[in-house]
Amino acid sequence: MSDQAEPDIEEDADGEEPSGGKKKKSGGGGLLPKLLMFIAIGIGALIFIVTVAVITFNIMNKGGKSQSVVPQTDSYVAVKPQYTTFDLIGDVNTRTKDPTPWNVSVHMVVGYDLNDNATGTELTARRVELQDFVRRYFSEKYAKELQPENESRIKNEIKERLNTTLLDKARVRTVLFTKLDLYEM
Repeated sequence: MSDQAEPDIEEDADGEEPSGGKKKKSGGGGLLPKLLMFIAIGIGALIFIVTVAVITFNIMNKGGKSQSVVPQTDSYVAVKPQYTTFDLIGDVNTRTKDPTPWNVSVHMVVGYDLNDNATGTELTARRVELQDFVRRYFSEKYAKELQPENESRIKNEIKERLNTTLLDKARVRTVLFTKLDLYEM
C-alpha cells in the first residue's frame, strides 16, 4: 500500500502551502481600492450636481441681475382720513364706581365716514341712547382707569362697544373727547 500515489502536496513546517501554489487573498486586501473608488464617484457626483445647480441658477437669474425693479419714490407719507363728526351727544356728568366716587364730566364726539348720510341719521336718531351709553360707560369705571395715559384705550373700547352693541348699520371710525374731567368729591 505504500505503492499508492500520494498527492503532490508539500507543506511547510507551519502547515502552509509553499509559495509556488495558489494562495487565497485575505478579505481586506481588495476592500480599500473599492471604497476609495466609491468615495471618488460620490465626490465627483456632488461636484457635478453643484455645478449644474449654479449654472441653472445663473441662467434663471439672468447672470445675477434682479428680476424685479423697485422704483425709487419719495418717502411715503400717510394721509390721515377725514371724518364727519357727530357732536350732539353733549355734556354727560356721572360718578365713578370707586368707594369714594369721583365726578366725571365728559363731552364726546364721534367720527364717521365722509358722505355717509345713513350713519349721521342713525346717530341722530339714537342721540339719547348715546348719552345713556356714555353715562353708563364712565360710571362702570374706576378713576384710576380714566387717567390721561389710558385715553387711547378708552377711545378704542368705546368705539368697539358702539359698533358692536348700540349701532345697527352705522360704523363709528373715531372717538374724540373735547372734555374729559375728573373731580374728586
